[in-house]
Amino acid sequence: MQIDPLLRALSEPTRLRIMRLLAHMELAVGELAQVLGQSQPRVSRHVKILCDAGLAQRRKEGSWVFLRTAVKEKSEPPLGAAAAQLLTIAERDDPAFSARCNEDRRQLAAIRDAREASAQAYFASHAEEWDTLRQLHGADGPVESALLTAFGRQKLGALLDVGTGTGRMAELLAGKAGHVTALDKSPDMLRIARARLQSLPADKISLVQGDFTKLPFAAANFDTVLFHQVLHYAQAPGLVLAEAARVTREGGRIAVVDLAAHDREELRERHAHARLGFADEQMETLLAEAGFAPEAPVSLPGDPLTVKIWTARRLPAAAPAAEMAETGTIETQERKTPHS
Repeated sequence: MQIDPLLRALSEPTRLRIMRLLAHMELAVGELAQVLGQSQPRVSRHVKILCDAGLAQRRKEGSWVFLRTAVKEKSEPPLGAAAAQLLTIAERDDPAFSARCNEDRRQLAAIRDAREASAQAYFASHAEEWDTLRQLHGADGPVESALLTAFGRQKLGALLDVGTGTGRMAELLAGKAGHVTALDKSPDMLRIARARLQSLPADKISLVQGDFTKLPFAAANFDTVLFHQVLHYAQAPGLVLAEAARVTREGGRIAVVDLAAHDREELRERHAHARLGFADEQMETLLAEAGFAPEAPVSLPGDPLTVKIWTARRLPAAAPAAEMAETGTIETQERKTPHS
């Protein structure tokens, strides 16, 4: 980060307003234009200047581009931290700037209301599907309670919620995590999650569009990885878990919440389940081959399906957990799941 482009970027009032808005939450360019009362092309030019100066970051999600602040008061680089501190002080000590920022945040409330309305409309259009799946999975309360118990009192650190869906798990676990990254492949589901999670501090949550077969993160980036009712959509769950192991730090934990092995073929036909649940031995082998040390699973019998919670610890990369493969206990997916 260089001082000259940084100061030039902060020399324009609109860009100062954008930075204060991004300090509160991630926003799309169109949403910024709505709050600022300016055309989208004009706002895009301001955004480019901020991004080129290292003050903001772009993130593509489907056909949308979202912006978030790239500087925080207590993080690297020092020049960026100083810029963030300056903006905070300016809003506190400059009455005119403070009034402008407060008005922008009132406009931002309208954005949040629109997100809530959009989420409700999406749920309404899929009500029958959601209700059916909830009944098959059983009550949420016991599963969530069992998951919290499985994690224990230990902090979750940097948490990756793979296939976040509505964002419910990210919301549930945010208090135990230092930072939550909520990933989903569907832009529609991310919009729902964003509406649910928007009350969390802007630096507490990141929403990312991505595929669980190729996670868009560096190796050893997370302390905890969660798959909640997601892995049964994987055509190759072993590859998905190997990718999860890649981004998990040594000693970090993974939790897989999913259905026990079952024969409800309609879930494959109507709800795109690639796998009809998992047996304990099958999951233990998948986790071990991926580089995790499996722990004792938790079972929550339901009617008609049973939910399981499998947890494991990440082994050192130089010592993959291949012992189970040598014992002959591997049971392949093809044996457990009919071909479609």
